Amino acid sequence: MYSQAKVIAGGLAHIPVVIAVFYFILTTFNKRALKFVEASKTKKTEAKVVEPKKIAVSKAETAKIEAPKTDTTKLVKKKHADVPVNIYRPKTPYEGTVIENYSLLKEGAIGRVNHITFDLKDSDPFLNYVEGQSIGIMPAGEDANGKPHKLRLYSIASTRHGDDFNGNTVSLCVRQLQYEKDGQTINGVCSTYLCDIKPGDKVKITGPVGKEMLLPDEEDANIVMLATGTGIAPMRAYLRRMFEATEKEKNKWNFKGKAWLFMGAPKSANLLYEEDLQRYLTDYPENFKYTKAISREQQNTKGGRMYIQDRVLESANELFNMIEDEKTHIYLCGLKGMEPGIDEAMTKAAEEKGLNWSELRPQLKKAGRWHVETY
Repeated sequence: MYSQAKVIAGGLAHIPVVIAVFYFILTTFNKRALKFVEASKTKKTEAKVVEPKKIAVSKAETAKIEAPKTDTTKLVKKKHADVPVNIYRPKTPYEGTVIENYSLLKEGAIGRVNHITFDLKDSDPFLNYVEGQSIGIMPAGEDANGKPHKLRLYSIASTRHGDDFNGNTVSLCVRQLQYEKDGQTINGVCSTYLCDIKPGDKVKITGPVGKEMLLPDEEDANIVMLATGTGIAPMRAYLRRMFEATEKEKNKWNFKGKAWLFMGAPKSANLLYEEDLQRYLTDYPENFKYTKAISREQQNTKGGRMYIQDRVLESANELFNMIEDEKTHIYLCGLKGMEPGIDEAMTKAAEEKGLNWSELRPQLKKAGRWHVETY
């Protein structure tokens, strides 16, 4: 039998061996772990540079999804420099004075639509803007919870120089919102407020905001405009910039392209700024085309009411000849409900040209040529 002393001595003699074995195992594990990490990094790096597999597409399929003559996917959307944004915010609005407020409708029209102009000359910093932007209006009063009414955005209907070309005003085109609820007619808060204000009244204004609906800088661009009701507001600003003599002189910008307005309204009496549009047709027949869709007075080819999408279908060939030109921009403004009809019409119109609208529209959007503002 071993004595206690011998057992202890023997145990102590084995400690170095155990430590050596443990060190060997730890070193081996660390080396393998390092190799695994390095291998993982290599795999990740390789994964990043692997090119995606190309999907074979037949010539027939290629023809269906063919883009316009110019490959719009290669066009880079231009950034608009020096565009003013949020000069005035809800916490610090500008109080503009109402200069004028008058109806745009003729006898027999449906609803209530007004043209309203505000004086900006006392704004500091100056509230400047460009065509295609919007401003916010903060209606006076409080809501049912005793809180100030929230602001509403409205498309600007004037050019940067204002209706009188002095550069100190901004104008809106506003339709009073009305709807039925529980047998009662409800009036929109802000739209009613704006239609009711009088010259001399003060109104809280914010903005300007928006870069989606800005015009291109090129003088030879083509502009296709699709509008319903007060959606004509930004289109009016575009057309004044293009065709008003004083505007052209101030801007040193001579529009040489083609502008085509598709305008939808329920009745002829509801057509807005008609006198100006007719004057542009007379003065610039080579540069301006005006197509109306008056739903309650005109019929489409199927005998139903004439809507803007029906006019798009009627003009499919000419319209898409323009769209195939990389200098053409399309602007859509009006009630949000018009979008599905326009989309369906553009799909059918594209098919007649052997194009796929679902493929073409994103390309136009990416190239900054498809502009939409609906509400």
